[in-house]
Amino acid sequence: MIIALDAMGGDFAPASTVEGAVLAAKAAQHKIILVGDNDLILKELSKQNNKNSLPLSINIEIVHAPEIISMTEQHPVKAVRSKKNSSLAVCAQLVSEGKADAFVSMGNSGAVMASAFFYLRRIRGIIRPAITTMFPTIKGNCIVADMGANVDCKPEHLFQFGIMASVFCSKVIGIKRPKIALLSIGEEPNKGNELTLATFNLFKKSIGIDLDFIGNIEGKDIPTGKADVVICDGFIGNVILKFGEGLAGTILYLIKQKLGYSPVKWILFPFVRLVKKTLETKFDYSKIGGAPLLGVNGVCIIGHGRSNSHAVKNAILTGAKTAQYDVIHDIEIAVNKFNYK
Repeated sequence: MIIALDAMGGDFAPASTVEGAVLAAKAAQHKIILVGDNDLILKELSKQNNKNSLPLSINIEIVHAPEIISMTEQHPVKAVRSKKNSSLAVCAQLVSEGKADAFVSMGNSGAVMASAFFYLRRIRGIIRPAITTMFPTIKGNCIVADMGANVDCKPEHLFQFGIMASVFCSKVIGIKRPKIALLSIGEEPNKGNELTLATFNLFKKSIGIDLDFIGNIEGKDIPTGKADVVICDGFIGNVILKFGEGLAGTILYLIKQKLGYSPVKWILFPFVRLVKKTLETKFDYSKIGGAPLLGVNGVCIIGHGRSNSHAVKNAILTGAKTAQYDVIHDIEIAVNKFNYK
């Protein structure tokens, strides 16, 4: 697989992105195209060579892109239109021209989505693309969609999110028949607002597509692993994402703080340290790396702006795996099997 990486995207770029590309190139036999300022990328690669003694065979190429779309860009759509030679736009162009199988960016998420829309377009039959993110549960992970691409949705949008996330979960995660649930304020079919009530009916009436819809779930059911795929609009999804990040950090902080006050802290230290490390591992977003933007006609992975090199590496590997399993083709087949009107 050939992965185009926005080397200038992210709070710690290009240091984190270049190192992440090197780690990914060492971990798998993928070609990585570093897109961005040629001189800055070469400087970082030189640092990596001094640090890690890079093999001559490492499969990394540089494509120069002189413009940068900043993380604080107030008008991402306008920025993508006006900066066609930005590292982000060039990444999307490489995929649209068939010169890369996927593109990855830790940059401005609004600009990443705009680039994907402009250069890749939507899959035939898809109304709205969706950002999908894996959430840790007691059983492993579940996929939540949408996580912020669409703050205002219609029932058919949510239904398509379910189709796309189900295909991704089956093909990439390996769950053959993922359980799909609709996030609501109660498990009963008559609970929720107009959007969730109408969406529930669409899922229940789905004919001609192999969806395992288990009904409504509440927010408390997400971490228990009751469903493999959880569907909601982007406004709710983004709130859940940010709340989850904050809660994980708070739990770890409280463990550390209370341990300091405990009179028997040295007795408990080995046990508490193990629990803390387990929680840190469970909630470590760098293990996942990035969130696929499903619904565009090409593979696009959106990473966290604060991503370190390990998160960048894993985002690249996620992009490669998504492209390898031809998720785009399967989504198009699945979504066009069903007439949801």
